[in-house]
Amino acid sequence: MRLFLCEKPSQGRDIARVLGAGQRGTGCCRGQGVVVTWCIGHLLEAEEPEAYGEQYKKWSLEQLPIIPPAWKMAPKHGSLAQYRVVRDLLREATELVIATDADREGEMIARELLEHCGYRRPVQRLWLSALNDASIRQALGSLKPGAQTLPLYHAALARSRADWLVGMNFTRLFTLLGQRSGYSGVLSVGRVQTPTLRLVVERDRLISGFVPVPFWAIGVMLSHDGARFLAQWLPPEGTVDEAGRCLKVEVANAAHALIRSVLHAKVTSVEVERIKQPPPLPFDLSTLQTACSNRLGLDVQETLDIAQALYETHKATTYPRTDTGYLPSNMFAEVPAVVKALVQTDPEIAPLVKRLDLTRRSRAWDDAKVTAHHGIIPTLEPTRFGAMNDKERAVYALIRSHFLAQFLPHHEFDRTTAMFECGGETLRATGKRVVAPGWHLAMGAANEADSVDTGEGKAQNLPPLAQGASCRIVEVEMKALETSPPRPYTQGELVADMKGIARRVTDPQLKQKLKETTGIGTEATRAGIISGLLARGFLAKRGKSIISTGTASALIDALPAPLSDPCTTAIWEQALDLIATGQMEMALFLSRQSEWVAQLVNHFRASPPTLSLPVSTVPQRKGGSTKNTRDSVASTKGGASRKEKTGTRRPYSRVH
Repeated sequence: MRLFLCEKPSQGRDIARVLGAGQRGTGCCRGQGVVVTWCIGHLLEAEEPEAYGEQYKKWSLEQLPIIPPAWKMAPKHGSLAQYRVVRDLLREATELVIATDADREGEMIARELLEHCGYRRPVQRLWLSALNDASIRQALGSLKPGAQTLPLYHAALARSRADWLVGMNFTRLFTLLGQRSGYSGVLSVGRVQTPTLRLVVERDRLISGFVPVPFWAIGVMLSHDGARFLAQWLPPEGTVDEAGRCLKVEVANAAHALIRSVLHAKVTSVEVERIKQPPPLPFDLSTLQTACSNRLGLDVQETLDIAQALYETHKATTYPRTDTGYLPSNMFAEVPAVVKALVQTDPEIAPLVKRLDLTRRSRAWDDAKVTAHHGIIPTLEPTRFGAMNDKERAVYALIRSHFLAQFLPHHEFDRTTAMFECGGETLRATGKRVVAPGWHLAMGAANEADSVDTGEGKAQNLPPLAQGASCRIVEVEMKALETSPPRPYTQGELVADMKGIARRVTDPQLKQKLKETTGIGTEATRAGIISGLLARGFLAKRGKSIISTGTASALIDALPAPLSDPCTTAIWEQALDLIATGQMEMALFLSRQSEWVAQLVNHFRASPPTLSLPVSTVPQRKGGSTKNTRDSVASTKGGASRKEKTGTRRPYSRVH
């Protein structure tokens, strides 16, 4: 019997329909010589510390660190019935096709069952990027050998066990230390959640500690051939900050008086630069979450849920948990079918489609930059647009627009910079003139790229200007301004920083080692990390923004730097990538993680920090299980902070 093991019931029924396995059974669908069954997410979970000894039932500093000698898994109580169905079918199967989600977590959901149930017969892998019938048939015709994706399981298992080590040990450690300070809640620590929390705490501290600096600006309204436009005064060197803002009021006052005393400004130079902008790539999950946060005001978890519904329920878009926006070249032949399906789904886009050049191959089609998955795009078959709710339609429209933009020309505009002399003072005016809208046509009213940042406010059109021309001074206004603090994080901005953590690295050697795609967590886990921090009371919502609480700030101060530094977290994620590609052994990674955890725990047991914590206001479990403290791999390369002077080494620096 050939057994297909899926991740969810809905996914299993989709695959069963294509296979002709229409006979419903308990927890499965049956056909001629084939059975399709499914998990309900993870059917197994890592055992709690007490499974390794009665002494671990009570939270105690003396029992730390907890390093399992041999890892134990057990069926989840809530899905025990389905576990038994899968177990019994594995005993009957003569060959297996893993059909869980095509990522490292999906690989683990299936492989941990095979290992736990002792399955030793042939394994193949179904690699799906969409759940519409055509995509399923195509994937069934190109099954992968099971050995090809086995390293993904090792990477996921390494992540899970490392999460357990950090979550169980440091949550117990700092919760117990917090109790000594009178704090009654659980101080949850995780290898991704804690560095993420530090990002927000540091941003909030920049805001709270910000001291505004006064500066002065002079705007000059000029007129030429009946057209008015705005120019800005350029202060002389020695009077400005790094952003070119005038810090000396007496200099600004003198310039203001001088400019007001003359009638004309003379054009000293005019430069026109033609800018050609390529279309944005199709979305990966992080860029979709950022766009939906900024444009639609959606939480990142809500965006993930909607993207999952578009993929799984509506069959309208491809797999959402992808970390790249690029597309494989072999999909280019499917473009006409995809576009036809889009028009059938929503006839209102027909006028736009007529303007597309479906032979145009944008930068998005790049096999070298496609990872396990490609960018999120519409599927080959029509979907029921009317069946979507308003938010689903809005997210679908964003995904669709980024796909259709690939078949429109570059957006072109002329950026003009004009310099003026005015009574010995220098003025500058910048403007933008759209030459060809190009791919902006696909974006509609939601397009945020229509305006170009001139450094002087909203983009403006300049009249034709030539060197030596004279422009009449219409109005002169001097403004007393102040520098502004950073803005609080939105959820979308936090996801973007989690993904692009390499941009924050200042150490040149480390920056060279970190890939731009390496970040905190994964596409599949970032939304859950933020939601977890909100649920635990470490973060709070304030309008569209999120801020850290007093508990979060105190915890970050008390933790050792390697636990909270996002840069080391990114290095650990990179190590998991090496495991996933077969370049590193899981055992080596975990042995070093265990050694590092034990070293840090022993140090803080011997020299506990002082925690200045507010009164606990968030109800959290005390003692017992810490299973909800586990999260994705996190780590850090710290700077020379006080917390690093502990004699501990970085957990994974020797690998690189």
